[in-house]
Amino acid sequence: MSDQKSKSRQQSKLESAEPEEELISKSELKRQSKDLQKLGQTVVNLTPAHYATIPLDEELKDALDIARVINKKKDGYRRQLQFIGKLLRQRDNSPIEVALAKITHQHQANNAAFHELERAREDVITRGDDAIQGLIEEYPELDRQKLRQFHRQVKKEQEKNAPPKAFRELFQYLKDVTQKE
Repeated sequence: MSDQKSKSRQQSKLESAEPEEELISKSELKRQSKDLQKLGQTVVNLTPAHYATIPLDEELKDALDIARVINKKKDGYRRQLQFIGKLLRQRDNSPIEVALAKITHQHQANNAAFHELERAREDVITRGDDAIQGLIEEYPELDRQKLRQFHRQVKKEQEKNAPPKAFRELFQYLKDVTQKE
């Protein structure tokens, strides 16, 4: 009987105890630290134009500037990244992550547009007038006569195994006209 009383007392103590703060394992803390160091390294490796768009406070900017100057093969660079990780742990990193996501999205959008232009060029070369008509419907500012001329020139180049001058010019023309929008 006393066993049951002690068990019920322990259960009531457990139920009445306030929920404790969720403990994070040492391994998880190390993973988070590595992730923040990688975030810092990503910012350090950005081009100067992209680096300027990242919202940074003065202390973090100074630490990142030092890391950009340090020789990446030296141990000081690794220690500087650890320091940057420490600084990032003390801050809200969401604005930095949002800015990096914008840069990544912009890059992906540029790649998608480039691939779309390549597909359009291939269509003009392989399908001829049908593809030209489709492009003109999508981009009315394109010149039908010029596209047909490019089509004929590319076909001649391919027959003669000549350098692909018209092939490149067609791509450049499509790029110039479609990016004006």
